[in-house]
Amino acid sequence: MSDEVILCVSNAYQKKFYLNENFNGLPQSIREELKIMCVLYTEDVGGILELVFDADGCLQFRTSCEENDFFYDEIGSALKIKQYQNEKRDLLEALETYYRVLYLGEGLEE
Repeated sequence: MSDEVILCVSNAYQKKFYLNENFNGLPQSIREELKIMCVLYTEDVGGILELVFDADGCLQFRTSCEENDFFYDEIGSALKIKQYQNEKRDLLEALETYYRVLYLGEGLEE
């Protein structure tokens, strides 16, 4: 787990959104799009959504909920993540490239 880097988190319980300050260099429009996407997810589904880069630089959607949260929609969660992975494919791929180049030091492939 220590090789993972959190990009952002949205928490339905605390009604808060967090963007890792290491990513403040992202364009404002990208930061806003991430916030909108994550907050809408937690408003629709509930629980907590984390976007995390794994050791290989792949962006993972990680969800959780508090014990006995009967309002958390586990099926809706999977569907919403699949929807985001399709609709936001360009954004998610660009974020992975950004992370791999700036943080993992990989060169751009030609």
